[in-house]
Amino acid sequence: MRIDVITLFPDWVSQLEAFGVVGRGLREQRLTLACWNPRDHGQRADGRVDDRPYGGGPGMVMQYGPLAATLDAIRRARGDSAPVILMSPAGERFDQRWAERLALGDGFILVAGRYEGIDQRFIDQHVDIELSMGDFVLSGGELAAMTVIDAVARLVDGVLGDARSAVEDSFTADTLDHPHYTRPADHAEAGDVPAVLLSGDHAAIAAWREKQALGMTWLRRPERVADMALSQSQTRLLKEFIAEQNTATHDE
Repeated sequence: MRIDVITLFPDWVSQLEAFGVVGRGLREQRLTLACWNPRDHGQRADGRVDDRPYGGGPGMVMQYGPLAATLDAIRRARGDSAPVILMSPAGERFDQRWAERLALGDGFILVAGRYEGIDQRFIDQHVDIELSMGDFVLSGGELAAMTVIDAVARLVDGVLGDARSAVEDSFTADTLDHPHYTRPADHAEAGDVPAVLLSGDHAAIAAWREKQALGMTWLRRPERVADMALSQSQTRLLKEFIAEQNTATHDE
């Protein structure tokens, strides 16, 4: 998989190679990352790639020409028709389903905007997908682009040390993740690990984890549970979780 990023801060985005499992995946060439600075493809002597917006108003707007020229260079280097994705507050909400969808392809091109925005003509002519991290505004698209890269890269074969980690992540099964515990089993201040996790009964452990995942989602993201088609066993587990929560509340 190849990922290209159009950014005014290529050194920042390329730091992904230095850290974590995504960095290891890049170093092992399980995926490749190339960053492109539109300043290198502009025609102004001062290196600027932005100008004042027509119609007035605050801020500056990234110009069509340098962005289009940068994209042309990427197309020549890639030799394919990879989708162009703009990180934008106006885009569709990025989630695990989007990460899974993008991970199935051969790669994509991310555009990290800056300033007040980018010339709409570039969006109309060249952008295939607009994605948003949420209903808030960042100083630029770099953090959002890096988030997409991280979420997608961990789904690429071989990037994670244990492929099961991706399968069991939050949202992969529409639910939040279940709680995790590690050694020691008992702690004077923090308490004990749930006994079921020490039982060695894999079926009971799987059921406990599914109940906790459903319950955590019901507590924190109830709208997700409302949209899920729960099986009979999932419905039973969720009812057990809710009953346990009610009992704990009454005992306080």
